[in-house]
Amino acid sequence: MTDALADLARSPALYPRALDLARDAILLIGMREADYSASSFLDERICTQDGRGQWVSVAAVGQVLASAAAACPLHFIFHAGHVGSTLLSRLIDETGRVLPLREPVPLRTIAEASDSVAPDIGPHLEILLRLWERGFEGNEAVFLKATSVTERLAPRLLEMRPGARAIALNVSAESYLSTMLAAPNSAIDLNNHGAERMHRLRKSGVSVPRPATLGDLAAMSWLSEKLTQVEMLRVSGARTLAIDFDAMLQSLEETLSRVLDHLGIAGDAAAIAASPAAMRYSKAPEHDYSAALRMELLNDARARYPGEIRAALNWLAAIAVRYESVAAVL
Repeated sequence: MTDALADLARSPALYPRALDLARDAILLIGMREADYSASSFLDERICTQDGRGQWVSVAAVGQVLASAAAACPLHFIFHAGHVGSTLLSRLIDETGRVLPLREPVPLRTIAEASDSVAPDIGPHLEILLRLWERGFEGNEAVFLKATSVTERLAPRLLEMRPGARAIALNVSAESYLSTMLAAPNSAIDLNNHGAERMHRLRKSGVSVPRPATLGDLAAMSWLSEKLTQVEMLRVSGARTLAIDFDAMLQSLEETLSRVLDHLGIAGDAAAIAASPAAMRYSKAPEHDYSAALRMELLNDARARYPGEIRAALNWLAAIAVRYESVAAVL
């Protein structure tokens, strides 16, 4: 590993799998270009033959990167969760011109640390950004799909990288509720992030009652991420392109063309829209997926949970009466 550090600055063959702020160390593991493309999530599920790696001090990594040459452009997908971000990332990967980074764990570590009174994590984030900017030969850009709850870092990330572009991916409140009420393990996901999302809403000046049902919790989660995206769009302006996932599926070629133009990445949108990647479930490519299948699943959820969906939408409507910012996104 010591010898390999010499190549750290110019190749993503060593990937920062984890960041331990207490030890001030980064876990580096070996990754091939194919490993990046195969992995839906860059966590313990990484598709690599040997994910053990070695911990290296942040100072040692920073020293190696200090002499790094010009990096690849770095762009982002920010999203509300369960709104097609993995699919969009895989479709952009079909251009053959980008290196995909799907939900790197250290970004979650940085987001959680930024909520505390810990010392400024800016230097650590800068080192991670420089690691994420490395590409293999032939990569024209790196495209990082953030974890949904790290959206709150978007303004800082875009400020630190003025040349970066971003996609903000979401769906309507009703579509999100239908998705989450029917999704396996959605209660675990929503509860794991509920406290932070409530805290984010309060910071934005919106006070909401504690969710009493899973539907209310899903509605609160959607609202928190939606208002985060509104602020991101306000700060970043034309650098961020907002996309509705359901609308994207209905006009995939046209949406992909807009996305590629926004990012400055060459690609045949028509060919990508007709590719196998567009017809597979992005998180588990062995399964089929299509706009028709998604609509079938949503309609099934609407038929199974009409009362819960209506109650959650009423929960949002009651908040919208008190806050113009909420009324504007419903």
